[in-house]
Amino acid sequence: MDDILKKLDKTIKENETLITATSGGPDSMALLSLLIKLSQTKNITIICAHVNHNLRKESQEEALMVEKYANENNIIFEKMEINHYEGNTENYARTQRYNFFEKLIKKYNATYLLTAHHGDDLTETILMRMVRGSSLKGYSGFQEITDKETYKIYRPLITKTKDELLNYVKTNNIPYAVDKTNFSEEYTRNRYRLNILPILKKENKSVHLKFLKFSETLKLYDDHINKEANEKLNKVYQNNNLNLKLFENEDELIKRKILYQILNNLYYKNISLITDNHVELILNIIESSRPNLKINLPSKVLVIKNYQNLYFTQNTEIKSYSFTFKDKVILPNNQILIKEETEDTSNYTIRLNSKELSLPLIVRTRQNGDKMEIKNLNGHKKIKDIFINEKISETARNSWPILTDQNNQIIWLPGLKKSKFDKQKHENYDIIIRYR
Repeated sequence: MDDILKKLDKTIKENETLITATSGGPDSMALLSLLIKLSQTKNITIICAHVNHNLRKESQEEALMVEKYANENNIIFEKMEINHYEGNTENYARTQRYNFFEKLIKKYNATYLLTAHHGDDLTETILMRMVRGSSLKGYSGFQEITDKETYKIYRPLITKTKDELLNYVKTNNIPYAVDKTNFSEEYTRNRYRLNILPILKKENKSVHLKFLKFSETLKLYDDHINKEANEKLNKVYQNNNLNLKLFENEDELIKRKILYQILNNLYYKNISLITDNHVELILNIIESSRPNLKINLPSKVLVIKNYQNLYFTQNTEIKSYSFTFKDKVILPNNQILIKEETEDTSNYTIRLNSKELSLPLIVRTRQNGDKMEIKNLNGHKKIKDIFINEKISETARNSWPILTDQNNQIIWLPGLKKSKFDKQKHENYDIIIRYR
């Protein structure tokens, strides 16, 4: 492990503080041991961070073992326990772990979070993502160093195998625990580890280094494509809205990368929920001749196609509403109807004479059979037809505000159409309402 120690010495500077994730398994105990060796020649602060998942009866003993080893080596020990789980156990545990690590990074002003991911882990991850489907970035697995906003995740053991680390802790009498669930084929990763990896190692005992090179090469390509896609993204995507007219001019590779970047932003805390199948679904509705379509993605994300626009939004259904309007109403879509002075004369402002209306005014969502008399036009027009002509998506129609009087007479469709009750600036009016 001298090569790892030299690498650590080169990467980590004097007086830096490190958080090392220590489960108690041979990998993380090997890493902790190497950091302790480094601290004998370099002035660094090591924080040993342990998470007790409370999923096995041995977990308490393992926590005590890690704490004892840290104390014997004058290392600061921090522990967190997970006592209950929500949703997917594995995803929930991972989220809780990294929340804990980030709290420690802030507490100790640490530079690095070190994890004991090794070459076999990387090989398994790449294989699993190939079978499951992923993005170019996903297929590259994970890198030795990942930059975060205020710290770096460092995986110095990425060039080593599980067997090498196990041999190291045994040879150096370093205590470690064996998680028996690692041998259960109930878990996907274990099936790859127990059944597929041995076959690859039989062909080439250094196969993990080949996968590492593959990962690094993909990362180079991904970085290059990202640079170009980022420049395009800002032109075609604003306020959660993808302009399909501009988007369709891009080549296929950039299109896919733009979609992956949008999804990365939406799922930045749980990107594992997204696969290339989701990108294919989005591309399918974009390429469809139908102007109005929608699909549901994980975690209640809704993708809505509305003619030449594609909206990405949280699928929080807005139920019908009805409010009495006095001076101001904040709508469920976070828009506002408010009485205020303005010179604006667009469809976002209406001027009314209260003597011509049955007060109070009401703000509500659409109802079956809604019609209105549009200003400067004869007869009534269905609200449904106005929405269609204005290319308003089906989802937006359900929550669009409609201003009526007490007799349910439609006065205004904010942002779209005004009724005959709207007054010119030179006419008599005593109410000005803006939609913003």
